[in-house]
Amino acid sequence: MIDQPYAGAHACERHFIEGVEERVRREIHRQLPRFSGRTIAVALSGGKDSATALALSQRYFLRRPSVRVVAISVDEGVAGYRTATLEAARALTERLGVEHRVVRAEEELEMTTDRAAERLPGTVPCSFCGVWRRRLLNQGARDAGADVLVLGFNLDDLAQTILMNLVRGDLERLARMAPHRGRQPGLVPRIAPLAAIPEREVYLYARLAELPFDHGECPYAGRAHRNVFREALWRLEEATPGTRQALRRTQERLADLLRTREPAIAPDRCSSCGEPASGPRCRACEFLELVPSPPASVVGERT
Repeated sequence: MIDQPYAGAHACERHFIEGVEERVRREIHRQLPRFSGRTIAVALSGGKDSATALALSQRYFLRRPSVRVVAISVDEGVAGYRTATLEAARALTERLGVEHRVVRAEEELEMTTDRAAERLPGTVPCSFCGVWRRRLLNQGARDAGADVLVLGFNLDDLAQTILMNLVRGDLERLARMAPHRGRQPGLVPRIAPLAAIPEREVYLYARLAELPFDHGECPYAGRAHRNVFREALWRLEEATPGTRQALRRTQERLADLLRTREPAIAPDRCSSCGEPASGPRCRACEFLELVPSPPASVVGERT
């Protein structure tokens, strides 16, 4: 039996699997009607969340043969980690018969996370890596002609992000969170089919469905500021089951209110790369500019 304290329920294996698939089906149906199209991109890192998102998205769209599903992976350049996750991603897409595209930071940005982390020792790599990954995912989905980008965010991920934005008083980011309600020029709208599924249940589903995924953790993850909010949310959920769902409902209500009072403004274009930006330059280019050039001796060795 699988304990679900937030719902006051216990589920056997069969009912657990059926319950996850039904909740994901409802989320896709609820989030997707805002966007019509024939190509659905799925962000595929090779971990449990993205593997589950791809498998269940493909399952959903099997009923619509006119819809094309394509998986987009980003290689940020993290030695000893990304190679294994990309192999798991390849194994899953081959099993499902889904097109798989890999966007590499080295080729598109002329930079990798490892290189930036080495040259910026006092920074948290997740800050710039996350910004670059979002840009490359958007670029990959746009190049694939995607009308929507599916993210593998589970309930824990969303609740942590909501809590972070609330603590920071960042209402603008709170309103911009996926799933997106509309289109903006240059941005492929994102949906989050796993939004109602706790992380623990995503992992269990992936194991029961025997999906190929990598268990490894990025070597930089331990330095992420998000860990503080992850620990806080675990404690809150343990003390008050249903906290994650309550945070999600709060975000949706606040986002609706904020959109009513302050309609969304179309993003600008970055003066450096032309990508969508909230100001004159996008965060990805700002971070790239912060990375110092290598010493002349290192450049000589590489050339």
